[in-house]
Amino acid sequence: MTHTENTGIRPAGTVTEVVLPGIVEPEGLQLRTRPAPVPGQGEVLLEMEATGVSFAEQQMRRGKYYDQPAFPFVPGYDVIGTVVATGPGTDPAVAGGRFAVLLKTGGWADRLIVPAADLIPVPAGVDPAEAETLVVNGITAWQMLHRSAGIAPGQTVLVHGANGGVGSTLVQLAQLAGARVIGTASPRHHEALRARGVVPVDYRAPDVAAQVASHAPSGLDAVFDHVGGDGIVDSFRLLAPGGTLVSYGTAATRDTPGSSKLPVLLLIARLTLWKLLPNRRRTTFYNIWAGKRRQAAFRARVGADLTQVLNLLAEGSITAGVAARIPLDRAADALRLAESGTVAGKVVLTPVR
Repeated sequence: MTHTENTGIRPAGTVTEVVLPGIVEPEGLQLRTRPAPVPGQGEVLLEMEATGVSFAEQQMRRGKYYDQPAFPFVPGYDVIGTVVATGPGTDPAVAGGRFAVLLKTGGWADRLIVPAADLIPVPAGVDPAEAETLVVNGITAWQMLHRSAGIAPGQTVLVHGANGGVGSTLVQLAQLAGARVIGTASPRHHEALRARGVVPVDYRAPDVAAQVASHAPSGLDAVFDHVGGDGIVDSFRLLAPGGTLVSYGTAATRDTPGSSKLPVLLLIARLTLWKLLPNRRRTTFYNIWAGKRRQAAFRARVGADLTQVLNLLAEGSITAGVAARIPLDRAADALRLAESGTVAGKVVLTPVR
């Protein structure tokens, strides 16, 4: 990881941020210091307490995220922080409060400007790093379970990548909803999954579909698949009549050269085709940003769903999977760890102390 200038101790009026300059290895990330921006109309200045390393950043550094901005840019899909300054037209009462914000980019910075309308309060007493693991992951899991699949008590679901950031949250929320969970993961995570009451299956086994089917001979009520690729066929075939396949990624093509959009478009085309078959099975491609053009409704939905998840965390009904806490100036180490496939939960970046 390179420094675009010698920062030393960060002055009060500056921002330190991590820049993704192009398609690079983790070491190609750049640390940049610049003057702190001033919040404008309806904006606040947020001091970062925790920001995460999501699968999206892993795709972005390869130029493989579907609608990523042009290089260079500051990654960071979500953030937890404290409001340290407010702009005109913003309620001054938010100053000093801790909030979550869903961003897509921009979170890997120790200070950042965000719209005040996007602030989602974090319950008192909740650890910022733990809350961070549940922003994009919690919204995604909650909406897929309750808005896309409509999970009900007594149903059986399959969660691919059950040890990951989204997967581990899906597991807990599905169980809270009364569902039985089968989860794919590497064998190193199976003991922990069993302890959570999950039926584990080795995702690398040649007969994954057969193993899953042996645990759900009548079929699955829902499958949550972030992998895509040819394996999506098995996910669909494992559904029971009336079941729902929720696809939400193309991890199988992360390292495949070529277009970032083509794998997603092909996946959506396949899901659409299956909808037309008289098979009584439903398919959907989940996109957290769907409906954003209706901004007020989108913000209300995201705020309501994340508030549900954070309240569950605050009351102890679910736990947060913090795989590691790594300072912002070691973002390259954090990204490499997140990509290693060895961790359970989410890698979190914290301010440089």
